[in-house]
Amino acid sequence: MRRKLLTAPLLAWPVVAPAQKAGGDARSACRFILGADVSSLLAVERGGAQFQPAGGQRTSALHLLRDAGLGWARLRLWHTPFNAQDVIDGGRVVSRHGDPVGGGDNGLETTLALARRLRALGFKWLLDIHYSDHWADPGKQFKPAAWAHLEGAELADAVQRYTAKVLAQLAAQGTPPHMVQIGNEINGGLLWPSGKTWREKPDERMGGDAAFHTLLAAGISAVRAFDQQHGGFTPVMLHVASTGDGKSREALQRVYGGFETAKLDYDVIGLSWYPFFHEPIQGLRETLAVLGRRFGKPMILVETSYAWRADNPGGAPGVFNATHAEKAGWPATPQGQAQFARDVVQAVAEAPRGLGVFWWEPAWLAVPGAGWRTGDGNGWANQTLFDTEGKPLPALPALREALPEACR
Repeated sequence: MRRKLLTAPLLAWPVVAPAQKAGGDARSACRFILGADVSSLLAVERGGAQFQPAGGQRTSALHLLRDAGLGWARLRLWHTPFNAQDVIDGGRVVSRHGDPVGGGDNGLETTLALARRLRALGFKWLLDIHYSDHWADPGKQFKPAAWAHLEGAELADAVQRYTAKVLAQLAAQGTPPHMVQIGNEINGGLLWPSGKTWREKPDERMGGDAAFHTLLAAGISAVRAFDQQHGGFTPVMLHVASTGDGKSREALQRVYGGFETAKLDYDVIGLSWYPFFHEPIQGLRETLAVLGRRFGKPMILVETSYAWRADNPGGAPGVFNATHAEKAGWPATPQGQAQFARDVVQAVAEAPRGLGVFWWEPAWLAVPGAGWRTGDGNGWANQTLFDTEGKPLPALPALREALPEACR
């Protein structure tokens, strides 16, 4: 039976981690979400990664995250995460047609398995539907291969039916999500080219804003119908990334302003912000203030991270390097990463409508078979919250230390 969802306003949710909920404890009044994206966890575990507290016995990364005060998790979902054709890069065959795509292989089966583990440990969780077979972000929003021939009303219907099916299967095993993202980093649209909103070439075919908003509305309608059927309220997030050109505020206001004009029925603003890609933290503070004032919705920094060393364990090319540390302003050390964790949580908590922070992929260790795609390595392994031996780094407890007083 599906659990009754909370119908209280989002900002009134009790969102502390289960480990913090002692009877009569003032911390049970916490209204701030602290979470982590753990989408690659099964692949990391298959690759042999082990996790343990300093001086303690082996346990799971989820136990360590929960015990550190993180009460939420986030899981991405890909439609059919298998190569629709050979993957060739620079003349090299990276992987073959039919191979798993890698990057966690986050199809529905993987999501169902992780959701069961999250539920068993008492986590609340956010479902991040990419509507793609592999990564979707500001630079790419590719249709699933199964939908390649669909356009217009047929494509919107596929979005609605697929979203409904996913939610139904999650509910059937007793693990419905506590929040749902319709799309991932949708700065330039969804399901390109049908829902693309910008042209790289003057003659490029694209659907434009109207088609984009229609596709989002289709996904949102599936969530609302699910709630009507089961009783309760599942908040919908629309997620946009900061930009690296110093114009995040303008870009984000434009995208969310379009959602407002289209009267899209969503509840939460979700943001990505990485200081080595985007504006300094003062820029983040200013962006949160502007968005909070203009749109009046709760805001969650649903993707952020920082490195604890400048080089990347495992030898793969790293996403983060010493040059990024110079730009961002925190040392690429365990202590520097911990200070970043405190600073970013405080920045969001101090924003008038700041509701939470998720660390992106804190357990993505450099182990065999857990690369960003099949045939390649993991460039994220120096931005985890665990060292190469799976022991928590100082940044993990620092996240909780930086929470508002009622949450510690």
